[in-house]
Amino acid sequence: MGKLKKYTFEICVDSVESAINAQRGGATRLELCSNLIIGGTTPTRSLFEEIRKRVNIPINVLIRPRFGDFLYSDYEIDIIKNEVKMFRELGVDGIVIGALTKNGEVDLENLKKFIDKAQNIPITFHRAFDVCKNPVKAFHQLQKLGIRNILTSGQAENCLKGKKLLRELVELSNENNEYNTEILIGAGLNAGNIVEIANFTGAVNFHFSAKKVKKSKMEYKKENINMGLKGFSEFEILETDEKLVREMVNYLNKII
Repeated sequence: MGKLKKYTFEICVDSVESAINAQRGGATRLELCSNLIIGGTTPTRSLFEEIRKRVNIPINVLIRPRFGDFLYSDYEIDIIKNEVKMFRELGVDGIVIGALTKNGEVDLENLKKFIDKAQNIPITFHRAFDVCKNPVKAFHQLQKLGIRNILTSGQAENCLKGKKLLRELVELSNENNEYNTEILIGAGLNAGNIVEIANFTGAVNFHFSAKKVKKSKMEYKKENINMGLKGFSEFEILETDEKLVREMVNYLNKII
């Protein structure tokens, strides 16, 4: 595993079981959230604290108050600031945030407020980047703010389709990176394409969910009742697959 230190293998998790599996599989960092099935929202304090007891790799926490767009109300801005402060005090290793204006620009005004609350904790700007108007302009703005990572698919449905923009962004980050801003590639990564993505883009930072479907242990199952989104079974749980994480680590190891 020593040769892999130049790479970041960040696994997105929303349960204690997934966090443990991710670390066992070779993850170097976690992104912790809740409700990963809808793209992730802010996790609870208790979830963070329980995972912190069980793993010893860095934990970055997603701060996202709701599903949907990244144009936040004043109430939501206050919630984000409060939660950034709370998780900072709990000892997180990084904060994952993002906000846009109604015109699709990076919300610099509010982002500066979040950074102020985070103090010296590294910041990742999440996939709000993928729906902003001008990704190159946004990259430079975020770089000047000292954002550590930008999580992106290259403004595409998945990172394979967005690989040309991803390569451009990686090149920009390598040209003049006095702020140490790095591109973190995510969305649609798998064992079948990670080597191609790594070789084509030159990236060294990768973000996976590495999920598999785990069947519920319920013996009695009341069918045709949904507690949330229709189309999702109440008796299936998404959980990080330790073997899948290890498989992707091994694929990358072949090109180092």
